Amino acid sequence: MTSRHASIRTVSVVGCHAEGEIGDVIVDGMPIPDGASVYERMAAFRDRHDDWRRFLILEPRGSVARHVNLLVPPSDPRCAAGAIIMEPTEYVPSSGSNLMCIATVLLQTGRVPMQEPVTRFAIEVPGGVVEIEARCEGGHCRSVEIANVPSFVDRLDAPLEVAGIGTLAVDVAYGGMFYALVDATRLGYSLEPHEARDLAVLGEQVRRAAREQFEVVHPENPGIHGVSIVQLNEPFRGVGAVTRNTCIVAPGRSDRSPTGTGTCARMAVLHARGQLQVGEGLTHASLIGSRFEGRILGETTVGGRRAIRPSIRGRAWITGYHEYVLNPSDPFPAGYLLADTWGVGGDATQDGGAV
Repeated sequence: MTSRHASIRTVSVVGCHAEGEIGDVIVDGMPIPDGASVYERMAAFRDRHDDWRRFLILEPRGSVARHVNLLVPPSDPRCAAGAIIMEPTEYVPSSGSNLMCIATVLLQTGRVPMQEPVTRFAIEVPGGVVEIEARCEGGHCRSVEIANVPSFVDRLDAPLEVAGIGTLAVDVAYGGMFYALVDATRLGYSLEPHEARDLAVLGEQVRRAAREQFEVVHPENPGIHGVSIVQLNEPFRGVGAVTRNTCIVAPGRSDRSPTGTGTCARMAVLHARGQLQVGEGLTHASLIGSRFEGRILGETTVGGRRAIRPSIRGRAWITGYHEYVLNPSDPFPAGYLLADTWGVGGDATQDGGAV
């Protein structure tokens, strides 16, 4: 057995998942970059230390189904913590499932003092400040509601040419990252678990086409640009009913949760169409049946665009406590990937590239 002291890298991670989606939290062992904001810290980490992300997310230590979150100091004095959110192909501005994991880990490891029955605090992510309301009981975090960053529509019913499929009507909206939203039922899908592979292939086709054909830029931060994820959904069933969806995370696999930022993006679209009003909500269900409860808290503007202030609520559970090490003789210090298990796209970045 390799001695811990023989390693040249040791990283401590708290394992966690939110409604099925893995969002592990790094608590020690990684470099903490400088920056005037968490967004700047994220950009510095991405540019200088991406091998650390790959170390944990790629094989042999990780998988395409894993996200990792690095705790960093916040720049906003209102916040208890900051977090850099790392996914299989990118660093994202915000993420509902990851924030549920981060909040749960902060509370259950004592990094944020737990108050029962409700603990309120804020976290700074690259996309801005999000407010947390955690329901706590018996020393455990039972659920997390996130007042997310403002969400808005970029375009509705935009024609998108997808090779082998034809022209699709696509909505594009921001919910913490940019989404292309497609009614999968119009293509013959019912959003059942047995369709997962075919939906992943479809989602990757749509994502690549959308990144090529749509110029999408956040009006207040040009560093946030391009469609990141494709949401395949069924028509909205109405307030109080459960609407099915799946979000295809690059490089091509279904989010196991109903996707928090995807739920926010969908609520922005429904609000723009007059189907969802302030105070009303959307219940999304994933392919595995897990649910997020979304709600429109109010209206606002982002760079002159109409926007909503959304919230999402769900649950997260700690799965374990891990210490990852790198032996000096390990030939894969930044991991590796093979297309047989790495989604359907086989890439480690949004625009292609396996290494």
